[in-house]
Amino acid sequence: MVENRVIEDFAIMKANNAPLFVLANTVDDIDMEITHVIRGEEHLPNTPKVILLWQALDGKLNPTDDSQRALPTFAHLPLLVNEKRQKLSKRRDKVAVEDYRDQGILPEAMVNYLALLGWGPGNDREFLNLEEMVELFDLTKVNLAPAFFDEKKLAHFSGTYIRELDIDRFTLEAKPWLSFPRATWADADFDPNIWSQIAALIKERVATFSEIPPMVEFFFLNEVPMDTDSWNKAVMSNESAFDILEKALDYYQECKWETQILHDGLSNIADSIGKKLGKVQAPLRIAITGRSVGPPLFESMFILGRAKVLDRISLALERVKAGYSPTELNQSKGLEN
Repeated sequence: MVENRVIEDFAIMKANNAPLFVLANTVDDIDMEITHVIRGEEHLPNTPKVILLWQALDGKLNPTDDSQRALPTFAHLPLLVNEKRQKLSKRRDKVAVEDYRDQGILPEAMVNYLALLGWGPGNDREFLNLEEMVELFDLTKVNLAPAFFDEKKLAHFSGTYIRELDIDRFTLEAKPWLSFPRATWADADFDPNIWSQIAALIKERVATFSEIPPMVEFFFLNEVPMDTDSWNKAVMSNESAFDILEKALDYYQECKWETQILHDGLSNIADSIGKKLGKVQAPLRIAITGRSVGPPLFESMFILGRAKVLDRISLALERVKAGYSPTELNQSKGLEN
């Protein structure tokens, strides 16, 4: 309860007779027969004013109206704060739902994560469908402390939901990111047959749909943009890189083109130079995909086919000899990382 003596005199209309929020909101709630008002805690000072106005209006919009509206139940939720524990602000933080939709966050993941900000169903459960949230939600269990809007955790939720999709739904949701303007390749270069082979691999590795284009562009671009840092670290600064690429080029020209054989060949090369397979994979992955992270290398090589793989390894060898700098080439083509 708030004593009337601590409530300041407050305005309800502007000078031009336009209603201010507190009056417009009260009238709207009476008109819509609202039974529960749930707002952020920043609206807590407005609630006593709304109650006074509701009582002054006697819970009805027309004095002759016999249907008096009962005062709603009011509840206030804790503030949402950013990683610096500052209140989320549209001027500073990403707060629009459209931003997360454009990032490729699944709607059901967004709803699930938002529901858990300041509330939980107990038993350390986190992943709930809408029906379960409706059934389990209890206002009395909402925390009083501010809730941290953690974008990394939201991405974790989204990735979990994406991995649970079947391939048809995954492809449907991914479609906007597989064509211009979100894709880095021309629509004519997109190959649905290749996508059907890689979709299951990609589904396990992305947290948002916006991560898909850079992860798969090497399948659809003739010349793959190089990630500068990855190229310099895995190839130019690796004294074994040239030898690895040469040996790989020689082996892959003649071997049977099967995923396991592609793997075994590079494994043998690793043994022959006394290095672990992971270290030997790095320059080959950069040469073929342009990046240090992506779908499984040998499955990707199998799908690309022998000709493209050999061309990219050969091109990488030429670039090593020439002291190639991907920064200059990418900038000239508008592909700077």
